[in-house]
Amino acid sequence: MARARIDDAAGTAAVREWATGPENASRDIRAVAVRYTLQLLAERAEGNTVEVRVPPFGAVQCIEGPRHTRGTPPNVVETDAATWLALATGTLAWADGLATGRIHASGQRADLAAQLPIL
Repeated sequence: MARARIDDAAGTAAVREWATGPENASRDIRAVAVRYTLQLLAERAEGNTVEVRVPPFGAVQCIEGPRHTRGTPPNVVETDAATWLALATGTLAWADGLATGRIHASGQRADLAAQLPIL
């Protein structure tokens, strides 16, 4: 069963609220903001080649290419909520996130630079 889609107005509002004070954003606001931006990524970069994980809030598969169906995917991107939202909103560049170790990316296709920022 597919997850319910987060409404654009609610998702954008959560991202805006997070952006006004990331350190003070409630867990609920962070959760909606992360899930909404992951949803946008999955819609804009359809596919099943790369799994993007932002624990504990969500994970999506994206990017066209060979489909992954079992076990640990060969192409994985994982980061925390603050880093993901900074990437999604353009306040952190992909290369900077990798260089500082805030992003863990493995696999040949685990490069989201072309898909970011999302908003």
